[in-house]
Amino acid sequence: MNPAQPEPVVVWSREAEDREGTPLVVLLHGYGSHEHDLFGLVPSLPEEFTYASLRAPVPMGHGGYTWFDLDPERLAYSSAAARDAVEDLWEWIASVKDQHTSVTLLGFSMGMAMATSLLRARPQEFAAVVGLSGFAVDPGQAEDMQDWFDDDALAAQKVPFFWGRDQEDPVIPEAHIDYTHRWANARVELTKVLYAGAGHGVVPQEITHVGEFLTYMVLRPIRSAGQR
Repeated sequence: MNPAQPEPVVVWSREAEDREGTPLVVLLHGYGSHEHDLFGLVPSLPEEFTYASLRAPVPMGHGGYTWFDLDPERLAYSSAAARDAVEDLWEWIASVKDQHTSVTLLGFSMGMAMATSLLRARPQEFAAVVGLSGFAVDPGQAEDMQDWFDDDALAAQKVPFFWGRDQEDPVIPEAHIDYTHRWANARVELTKVLYAGAGHGVVPQEITHVGEFLTYMVLRPIRSAGQR
C-alpha cells in the first residue's frame, strides 16, 4: 500500500475468524457513494461467499467518495490517477486473498471501471467479475494504461464476466458503452443482460441474476473441484 495512502475502510459480511476458506467478493461502489451502498445487496446474494465492501479513498464531502478525481459530465479523468487507484486496490486485495479460495470483483459504475481495469492488469487473479451500469477504460484514451493492461492474457483466460445495464442509462456516454462492448466480446466470457427501467441503478431482477451468475460461475467450479 502506498505509504501516503491510509488503509481502506472495509465493511465485511463475516467476522475475521469465519473468512478462512471462503470465496471472496470485493464490492466497489460508484462515484460519490460509499462502502455501505453496495453492501445492501449482500442479503440477496449467495451466503457461501464472504463479501468485503470498500470505501474509495478520495473524500468528496457529504459522505461520498471517489476512487480518483473524475469529471462526472464527460467521465474524463487522469489515467495516471486511475492506475494508481487500481494499484492501491490490488495491494489491499493481495493482503487478504490467500485466506480465500477465490476472488471475484463486483463494481457499480465507476466501480466497474476499477474492477475491469484490475482484471485486465492481473487476469489470472480473479474467478469472475460483475459490472453494473458502468464501463471499461479505453487504453487508447489512457496512455498510462496501454502497456499495463494484458488483454491478450485475459482473452486466453476467458474470465466469466457479467455486465448488467439499462440501454437508456443516462450517465454512461455511448462511446464508453461502444468500447466496452468491443472489449468484452473479444476478451471475456460475457453474460450481458439489459434491464429496462433501471436507469443508472440496479433492479431486483438484476440482483437475482448476479446471484445466479456467482453460483454457476464461481461456486459450482469450486464444488466440482472438491469432488474430484
